[in-house]
Order: sequence, then structure tokens, then C-alpha cells
Amino acid sequence: MKNRIWGQHMLLDMGGCNMNVCKKDAIADFVQELVNAVEMKAYGEPQIVHFAEHSYEAAGYSLVQLIETSAITGHFSDNNRDAYLDIFSCKAFEQEAVIKVVKKHFAPQRIHVAFLDRGAELPVQIPFQQWEETA
Repeated sequence: MKNRIWGQHMLLDMGGCNMNVCKKDAIADFVQELVNAVEMKAYGEPQIVHFAEHSYEAAGYSLVQLIETSAITGHFSDNNRDAYLDIFSCKAFEQEAVIKVVKKHFAPQRIHVAFLDRGAELPVQIPFQQWEETA
């Protein structure tokens, strides 16, 4: 079937976040609220692991939360308090719901967003844009 959408993929690059990006419990609270906000169902507990402790520049948490319709992944930098989040789902979800939860938990100063419909037969799409409030 030509132009069939397989799923949606939202990618967020967030700069200048608060200290919650450096706290495992805060990241766990965030992903639990995010799953509920986008009306998904978590499959098991999130994996939240602190990596690259040997390198000040690279150290930070990585997150994987499987959801029934795919996965949420994130990478959080201790050094510069940047964060990178990917949400892929075969079930549609609202971008604004994601942004609301991100702002509540991490208060980023900058958010760059790419929102893509995924499908092997879809036309090529251009990714990132600066997030702009719609209301």
C-alpha cells in the first residue's frame, strides 16, 4: 500500500535542562508521566542506567521504556544538562502532550523537535525545527 504510515516518531533535542536530567528517580517519574500523557501502555519497568562515568564530558543516564506500541528512549547529559528523547509508536500521539511533560520535569531552555510519520513508502521528510508554542 503506497504512502502507508507505519507509526509516528518524535525526536527532541533539549538544551539547558534543570538538574532532573542528572537524577535517576526524576527520570523514572518523567517517563511514567509521559507514558500516561500520550496514552500508551508501559511494557515492564524502564531501564535507566548511568553510563560513561569515566568521562566527565560523556557521563549521563540512558533510558529505555518499552511500550506496547514500540519504545521511548532518552539520553541525559550530566555535564551540560542537555537531553535527547525519542518516542516511536504505531499508535498516534499528541506532540503537545509530550512537550508539556518535558517542560514540567526538565524545564529546558531550548527544544528542537522533529516529528515524522514513519513508513518505508512515504516521501523523505526534513527533520528538526525549533519548537514554537501553538497557543
